[in-house]
Amino acid sequence: MNHFDAIVIGMGGVGSASLFHLARRGARVLGIDRFSAGHDRGSSHGQTRIIRQAYFEHASYVPLLQRAYQLWRELEEMVEESLYFPVGLLEVGPPQGVVVPGVLKAAREHNLEVETVDVAEIADRFPGFTVADGDHAIFEREAGYLRVEECVLAHLKAAAKYGAQQRFHETVVSWRCLGDGVEVSTDKATYSAGRLVIAAGAWANSLLRDLGHSLHVVRKHLHWYATSDQDYQQRDGAPTFFYEAAGGYFYGFPSRDNLGLKIAEHSGGELVADPLTVDRSVDPADQQRVETFLRTYLPQVTTTQMAHAVCLYTMSADEHFLLDHHPRHSQVAFAAGLSGHGFKFTSVLGEAMAQLILERRTDLPIDFLRLDRPTLR
Repeated sequence: MNHFDAIVIGMGGVGSASLFHLARRGARVLGIDRFSAGHDRGSSHGQTRIIRQAYFEHASYVPLLQRAYQLWRELEEMVEESLYFPVGLLEVGPPQGVVVPGVLKAAREHNLEVETVDVAEIADRFPGFTVADGDHAIFEREAGYLRVEECVLAHLKAAAKYGAQQRFHETVVSWRCLGDGVEVSTDKATYSAGRLVIAAGAWANSLLRDLGHSLHVVRKHLHWYATSDQDYQQRDGAPTFFYEAAGGYFYGFPSRDNLGLKIAEHSGGELVADPLTVDRSVDPADQQRVETFLRTYLPQVTTTQMAHAVCLYTMSADEHFLLDHHPRHSQVAFAAGLSGHGFKFTSVLGEAMAQLILERRTDLPIDFLRLDRPTLR
């Protein structure tokens, strides 16, 4: 039979979590993805993603993060695998910038534990890291990273245990509402369901073009550099890091394997016309900015590049997520425009999607991410 209680389009970060939460609630659910499980064509790949609670982007994200932490731990127990590594996060920037004031505001509003680190202590506390004159540093001990591909695969594995069906290498061509249900057509079959979740990442524009809110996709580069210095080794206590620097926003991860230290620029990015044909080669200008940052702030890291990958940011107009019912079809819910900072939330966003389409509401605090918010008007 090709009829289901719910269909999920896209099985990356949010889609895999949505599939799991729907199946766990007893729904007969189908997930569809044009690529393989845990693929590297979109946004949910590249070994690691930072997870943190003192959220400088908007303090209203913190309750969602607190629930996300709970759900990641539950998933770890369910699949008997380590997904979250609390190695801490060092955040550095000017006192009147975006990051440091934002972190402190979120910490005050939600009573979160963060530590202001005296710059004079940086060399002792975090050897290998330097701070520019006048910058401040904050350390969040419960922050760290998630193993990104393993998180996606864990949600898919858990969803399968609850009976979810999964179709990979199958491309959705169109969807439409029929009465109070939906019909989804792919290049291989047509399926019907009572509910639909769209979590298509960089392909959201083609499936949500009638929302009236265009998303733009940018190409982002991930780099790994060799380092033998123990100051950058996870086993020796090196943290994840995020810098608001003169040249942009840069983040990275301690060396955890033979690929070395991972680093990327969070700011900027080149517009992508078609996610299917994006250039995945190294961009010399991006590489130069990253290596300039390393020489300035992590001077013991070599500039011997061990690996490189491209991921895609799908940006909303205000760089905050879009989570809502479709304005004309209450049986359809969507998560889109995660804007390069969404993976850490995917466990709770999947829960929100399941609640929105099964119960038509959610108690999770997502109103500031609804489609009708003032910053999108």
